[in-house]
Amino acid sequence: MELNISQKAKDKLAELEKQHDPYLLFWYDIEGCGCGVNGIPTLRFTDQQKTNYQQIKNKDFTVYVENQQAIFFAKKMRLDYNKGMFRLSSPEGILNLFISPEDIIK
Repeated sequence: MELNISQKAKDKLAELEKQHDPYLLFWYDIEGCGCGVNGIPTLRFTDQQKTNYQQIKNKDFTVYVENQQAIFFAKKMRLDYNKGMFRLSSPEGILNLFISPEDIIK
């Protein structure tokens, strides 16, 4: 898996990272969605590097995804930041249009 991050998103992530944990974790959030296959791809900062995490290629940040959740993410993704929200997309389409900075630092 590979993640390309726009300059605006890099700047905002760097600002948030100074106040929080050092790694980014892609997370398939199923809370309130009813079942394990209905969820929302998102990301958050973490301080953990678990053995069931795989690293996602990125030159600016250390990014992980849990092995079992990797299926919910695209092989190539892009993270952008615009109008106060992050947007996660892939060549196939948008994965999550609205990721708030507050969600990333949970």
